Amino acid sequence: MTPRLFDLSSTWHLPAPPDEVWAIIADIDMSWPQWWPHCSFAAPLVRTEPSSNSLEDILKATTAHLNFKASLGYTLTITIHPTRVVTPREIEFDAAGHLHGTGRVTLCPETSGEATRMDIEWKVRPTQRWMNLLTPLAAPAFTAAHAFMMRRGEKGLLWALANGTAKQTQ
Repeated sequence: MTPRLFDLSSTWHLPAPPDEVWAIIADIDMSWPQWWPHCSFAAPLVRTEPSSNSLEDILKATTAHLNFKASLGYTLTITIHPTRVVTPREIEFDAAGHLHGTGRVTLCPETSGEATRMDIEWKVRPTQRWMNLLTPLAAPAFTAAHAFMMRRGEKGLLWALANGTAKQTQ
């Protein structure tokens, strides 16, 4: 049986220009755990030799191993590896670990460039046996837990933008 594909999307409206949002979400040192509640590093960043010193190539040479603690009590370990980077507009990535698939984050200017709409697409299949067994009944709960985690990430990013920093106590 093929695990169910979860096609999840989120849209965040952020009161900052795309360049400011990009500086935080595309940080080559992966600052997400500093501002996203219940997100932590599962392992150190892995970086191969980039083909150039450009931000795009450094990001594409970087793999992040992250833990996300869901509101339902489980933790997902996800590996994120950027495959396409268009500064300051878009990042596409492969995901592996407890969820396998692809994602894309797109930034679009709003309010004459003073604000940003961030669209997040996430197409993944669970790799854990227990999730696949429970999916026929628990898919709505998994989707709700994902939405809650994304709202927490949005609030954390709003905090980081308001404070001009990528650091937040969890």
